[in-house]
Amino acid sequence: MSDYIVRGTAADSSIRFFAATTKDTVEYARKAHNTSPVATAALGRLLTAGAMMGLMMKGEDDVLTLQIRGDGPIGGLTVTADSSGRVKGYPLNPEVILHANDKGKLDVSGAIGKGVLSVIKDMGLKEPYVGQTRLVTGEIAEDITFYFAESEQVPSSVGLGVLMNKDNTVRQAGGFIIQLMPFTEDRIIDALEAKLSKISSVTSMLDAGMTPEDIINEILGDFGVEFTETTETAFECNCSKERVKKALYSIDKKDIMEMIDEGKPIQVECHFCNTTYEFSLEELRDIVKE
Repeated sequence: MSDYIVRGTAADSSIRFFAATTKDTVEYARKAHNTSPVATAALGRLLTAGAMMGLMMKGEDDVLTLQIRGDGPIGGLTVTADSSGRVKGYPLNPEVILHANDKGKLDVSGAIGKGVLSVIKDMGLKEPYVGQTRLVTGEIAEDITFYFAESEQVPSSVGLGVLMNKDNTVRQAGGFIIQLMPFTEDRIIDALEAKLSKISSVTSMLDAGMTPEDIINEILGDFGVEFTETTETAFECNCSKERVKKALYSIDKKDIMEMIDEGKPIQVECHFCNTTYEFSLEELRDIVKE
C-alpha cells in the first residue's frame, strides 16, 4: 500500500484522529495539472485534507467538496472526495510562481490570498449541506481548523504538508486531523495542546521515515491509541466520455449546431484530471437528434 489513511481513537474515545501519507496522490495531481511548486503544495494540502474528511462521510455515495476562492494569483482550488479514499482536484491557475516566504518556505498563503473556504457535503438529500468560513491564513491547515470550530463546533488540530524535491517532484506529502469529543476532560485537552506545541512539521516527520501510525503515536501515544481502520487513498477521477456526453445535453441546441457548422470535431477537457474527450461531427449530430 503506497498512500493510505489511518483512523482511530484515543483517551477512551474522547479523541478521534485521521492521519495520511499522500505522496503518490499529490505527485499524480502535479503531473496531471503540470503545477508549479507552490500550486503543487497548495493543491496537495487540500487533497490530503479532502481525502481524510471524505472518510468522515458515512454513505457509499456521499461526496465531499472543498472549495477555496481567494484573491491571490492561484485564484482558487477545488477538491472532491468520497468515503472510500478516492480524491481528485484542480487549481484555477496551476502555473503560479511566487518567491519563497520569509521562512524560506513555499508561499501557499500568498498564492491563495484572502477569501472563503466552502465545504459542501452531498449526502443524497434534496439539498447538499454547505458550510462556509473566511480564510484565516491561506495556509489551508489553519483554515480547515477554523472551519471545524466555526461551522461544526468541533475543536480540532489539523496538520498538512507537501515537501518538494529540487526537480519539483513531490518528496513527501501527508497530514493529520485530531478532534476532541464534547466530553473530553480539560486535563487531556491541556496535555494534548502541550504535545502539539512541541511536534515538528508533518513533512519533517514523514521525511524522517515516520508513517501515519508513527505520527499519531508521537502525538497521542500518551493517551492510549486505538487504530480502527486503514484505507488506501489515491487520486482517482470518475470522468468518462459518456459522462461528458451527458453534460453536452445541457448545452443549447443552437450552440451545438454552430459547432457542427464549423465543420470540426470538438474537444472537451475534464477539469479534475485534464483528460481530453473528442466528439466527432457525427456524434454531435446524434446529440442534437437525441
